[in-house]
Amino acid sequence: MSSCQDSRNVTFEALSLENTRCKECPEVSIDVPKALGNKKLAKSINLSLREEIISKLTFDDEINVKTIQQAIESFTDGYFELKKIYPDETIGWKATINGMITFENNELITIELRSYLFTGGAHGYGSTNYLNFNKKRGGEIGPRELFEDREGFQKYAETQFRLQQNIPVNKSINSTGFMFEKDHFYLPENIGFTEEGLKLLYNQYEVASYADGPIELTLPYKDVQKFLSGKIKT
Repeated sequence: MSSCQDSRNVTFEALSLENTRCKECPEVSIDVPKALGNKKLAKSINLSLREEIISKLTFDDEINVKTIQQAIESFTDGYFELKKIYPDETIGWKATINGMITFENNELITIELRSYLFTGGAHGYGSTNYLNFNKKRGGEIGPRELFEDREGFQKYAETQFRLQQNIPVNKSINSTGFMFEKDHFYLPENIGFTEEGLKLLYNQYEVASYADGPIELTLPYKDVQKFLSGKIKT
């Protein structure tokens, strides 16, 4: 990622890490933006990214992991622990984590974090997380802080979701094969700002089978701005 600088002087450079501990170790590749400087916003961005990466790679929850490098080591140790138990069955593990800025203006920065982890079994697991930051406040925006009218937005989003997925209005949300809990539509945990619009993303297994992959819905800003918090301007 090339360096960039916005009107609030937020500068980024690429942070790339790989697992080089040994030839037999799991393949780990991390490539995410790193905010430079000592400003509150830069610290918040780097802390949020670090915590997300650590949570994905840490194999033993009882270990106090504070750095990405320690998380890589935890992932590696987990592989060798399993290999001791099943020496003939353990296939090499793999972890790939990539981050990119999907939206930036004078008010907001959104970072998309895509990860893929394989730790054995029939297939690996991929997921996408959106981290939204308020530049003026210098901190991350929680999912509940995005909306002034969350209930109204959820109703609008369900209407658009049904249209996109061809789900009849008079049928249940799961009538065509989705797996929403209690057969009621709800918003995903991952909602992010992109150049195309506000993206709602359900990762694999959240509301559909693994084979269906992630389910995405992108809504135009002109239609969703009225539901957003007054502190958020797109």
